Amino acid sequence: MNKIIIISGPTASGKSSLAIDIAKKLNSQIVSADSMQIYRYMDIGTAKITESEMQNIKHYMINVVNPDQEYSVSDYAKAAKDIIANMHNNNMIPIICGGTGLYIDSILYPLSLGAKDDLVRQKYQKEYEMYGATYLHDKLKAIDPKEAEKVHENNVKRVIRALEIYELTGKTKSEQQDRNESLQYDTLLLTLNPNKDELYQKIDKRVDQMFDMGLEKEVKGLLDMGYGFDLQSMQAIGYKEFKGYFEGVDSLEYVKDEIKKGSRHYAKRQVTWFKRYPFANMCDINDKENIMKLIDDFIRK
Repeated sequence: MNKIIIISGPTASGKSSLAIDIAKKLNSQIVSADSMQIYRYMDIGTAKITESEMQNIKHYMINVVNPDQEYSVSDYAKAAKDIIANMHNNNMIPIICGGTGLYIDSILYPLSLGAKDDLVRQKYQKEYEMYGATYLHDKLKAIDPKEAEKVHENNVKRVIRALEIYELTGKTKSEQQDRNESLQYDTLLLTLNPNKDELYQKIDKRVDQMFDMGLEKEVKGLLDMGYGFDLQSMQAIGYKEFKGYFEGVDSLEYVKDEIKKGSRHYAKRQVTWFKRYPFANMCDINDKENIMKLIDDFIRK
């Protein structure tokens, strides 16, 4: 079975720099597993790696689509697995780096969440227009309470998607994600597990840096290009918080605080997600010696 190395963990934990160190060590390349870095023009708010930070290491799955284009997990899985296959054909061990759990799942396991039907989606969209978001969310709650608990009723697009999956496959989204399927690759999963207080300090510092780099200007530029807050891409942390500011309701300091708060909550959810993998190696970013030993042992086996 072909090998892959995955670097996972919460936002601001140091995944990108570690992935570059490993890619240099193995003469390899990196596949991003970040659902926001696929979007063009959204650089500062997504903490997208820059050309200079890449240190001449090839990165894939960054700047793939425009902010108003739909891009599903199945779209990501197909593209990422094609890249991984090409790297294997060139005798490289791919380095997968990112914090989007569903993207990493789509690489690790066979993906059966790709079923789509425009007519089914349109049916639920009409139900939403006629009866409202609560009605649709209650319908999801009745068939898939686990997914309904994770998705706010105002996230209509995701509610409709979960209903569509159930109607087309006969299985809920939660059932399909919870299956204990065989891994697709011989996998070394390294999960960065920083001290919570230190991580939150890094998150706050990163958000401050984003504002210094011109995050407000980036969001205004997106709005000027016609990318509104109704888009799924603009619902990301670091962007959605600006809606009240550009409507003249919220102060910039309030926006900054909300982004910090949202980022900390997101990091907490990421930690919970990655701890559920029984084969994960929980790592300290400062213990490079142990991390490199894990890699050496993995390559030799």
